[in-house]
Amino acid sequence: MTNPQDVLEHLQHLEEVDTVQSAEYREEAQEVLADDTVSLKWRRAIADRLNQANHDLALHTVSPEESY
Repeated sequence: MTNPQDVLEHLQHLEEVDTVQSAEYREEAQEVLADDTVSLKWRRAIADRLNQANHDLALHTVSPEESY
């Protein structure tokens, strides 16, 4: 599993990477969120950033080739 600090850092750069890398970053974030050995502080920070990114993504117009 990826270090929670690295996961949060990756989520800070979602808009700078392609859709495949973005999906991989989101998947690793979901893995950390599901891991109850990770502190609540880290899971909350990751969840907040992921929610913000998902909200931003919902507002973004995508091309037909993109998966989301």
